[in-house]
Amino acid sequence: MIDSLLAAIRVFNLILDAGNAITAFSLLLYSLTFNTRELVARSFALLLGVVTFAYFGDVLATTSSVGPDQEMWLRLQWLGVTFLPATALYLSDSLLAATGRPSQGRRRLAVWISYGVSTLAFALVGFTDLVADGVVRSDGTAFLGPGRYFGVFLAYLAFDLGFAGLNLVRAFRRCLTSTSQRRMAYLMVGSLGPVLGGVPFLTIAGPALARSPWLFQLVLVLTNGSVAFLLVVMAYSVAYFGVSYPDRIVKSRLFQWILRGPVVVSTVLAVTVLAGRAAVVLGFPDSRIVPFLMVASLLLLQYLVTLIRPPIERWLFYGQDRADIIRLQVMEERLLTSGDLTQYLEGILNAICDVSGVPSAFIAVVGEDGLELEVSVGADDPLRSGGELPTVVLPEHGDDIAGLGTVFTWDVFWVLPVGTPEGDEVLGMLGLRRGDGPLRLQAAETEALRLLVDRASLALSDRRLQREVFEAVDRLTPHTEEIQRIRAAARYGGTDLLTDSLEGVHTEADLANLVKEALGHYWGGPRLTRSPLLRLRVVREAMHENDGNPVNALRTVLNQGIEMTRPAGERRFTAEWMLYNILEMKFLEGRKVRDIAMRLAMSEADLYRKQRIAIEEVAHAIADMERDAASRATDPEAELA
Repeated sequence: MIDSLLAAIRVFNLILDAGNAITAFSLLLYSLTFNTRELVARSFALLLGVVTFAYFGDVLATTSSVGPDQEMWLRLQWLGVTFLPATALYLSDSLLAATGRPSQGRRRLAVWISYGVSTLAFALVGFTDLVADGVVRSDGTAFLGPGRYFGVFLAYLAFDLGFAGLNLVRAFRRCLTSTSQRRMAYLMVGSLGPVLGGVPFLTIAGPALARSPWLFQLVLVLTNGSVAFLLVVMAYSVAYFGVSYPDRIVKSRLFQWILRGPVVVSTVLAVTVLAGRAAVVLGFPDSRIVPFLMVASLLLLQYLVTLIRPPIERWLFYGQDRADIIRLQVMEERLLTSGDLTQYLEGILNAICDVSGVPSAFIAVVGEDGLELEVSVGADDPLRSGGELPTVVLPEHGDDIAGLGTVFTWDVFWVLPVGTPEGDEVLGMLGLRRGDGPLRLQAAETEALRLLVDRASLALSDRRLQREVFEAVDRLTPHTEEIQRIRAAARYGGTDLLTDSLEGVHTEADLANLVKEALGHYWGGPRLTRSPLLRLRVVREAMHENDGNPVNALRTVLNQGIEMTRPAGERRFTAEWMLYNILEMKFLEGRKVRDIAMRLAMSEADLYRKQRIAIEEVAHAIADMERDAASRATDPEAELA
């Protein structure tokens, strides 16, 4: 009985080893997915890679047959052991730099030296017995014994980890807010995870612990059980560095990643291992129940995660903002998109054709330039001959139909105004294909038609209201992004970030890159709507002429920059007009590169070179405009002049 229990603990330790490898690798992918631009996240990813190799090699060595194969995996495991001190020192240096204390050269040199020593140590482990000797087996666990220079490696390991710990303490003292201090404290506690997972404790004290099998296995259980939790704590702290998203988004994203990654995969692995061993004990070594349980547990866990994740997130992460966030989620789920509106109006038009007995119908909405066709059904296209829709102001004459009001005639259609639900404004027009005589409907048909028109009116009214909301969001987004960026960065980086006017723009080359991205999405896209150029003074000034819309203001500034490259006189296709013609045709007119090259009689390669020069000219023009705006802000008399 005691032997069976001890064997069960050994199996449990094997599952924990595999779970730690899965957790470390999953968090490594998380770091490389969401935050690759941040140095802290990249250095943390390297540390997670070290831990992954340490546990991956341990699992493969434990499950391998005794012999050269097992020794090969144990020596591969030392890739994680030997590079643990260098990656830990690199992460601590990155954290200290993120809190406003960048390396002056000495810390960075120490990191490079550490990577060199780690590379040498791994080479010695892989090809000699100087650092790690042959395989030692104690209580069913295999590990490499200490070599002649193992003590030297331990001294190097202790020195680097101590240096890294000192950097963490210094970074903690430089944190500016209670929140950043709390998260840095979490990170310091979580940093014990890689230490427990990477330091070769078995090589140090394995034979001594093996004299007491129970103590040996319990120490392994406690160690392996702590590593995954500590890695998650560490990943939670690192996830906030350099991220401008709200805290709830970071928490929710990491929480979902852990649930669907390490939790699901580790649980499925545990079910598979336990079911396989149970089948062997019961005398069914090749039982088909094992793959069935593996698939069933995978599907069941995904189903449970889908059910429990939303309420847990609302309980843990939303706090006092719960009502606002639920309101936003409902809006996202119920949002009436252009495609939804088209489908809905098509259904209404089909029902109107059935009720009124007409073969064709259309709905046009009131736009900035008059009526615009929204959707039509049937064979008759109101714009079939290149004509135009009727003006919004219809003639006074028409046929009055009880329950529908006045029905006008235009071309081959009867036209009904579609107003707001309150009846104080016309939103669009409903067109019905005319027959030979006047429109005649039964009372029930008239009532059904009136109801359908009211539903179309409600849809158009809601759509217009949503567009107003979107316009407000477009004006709000650049400001909120700026606030979130400074809020996230100022926790660790110092007060200078609060006075930084334009992040990442230090030279006109940087400005040219931003201008190129914004021009590429001139008629809409994230590189325009989220461009750092939105924070330029000249753009903020242009907002007064664009109804407070920052995106339109940036569009205006870009257009002004392009106009500054325009030569005097009438437009021509000569050499002096080359840059302006490229800018206008490529970005303002949206023509293809091949068409532009043919029109300007040049190769595509030459066109790209000229385009780069043209964009640089626009960037120069915008830089001059920005300097003028700055001078006006500091010199009120310049504005009057």
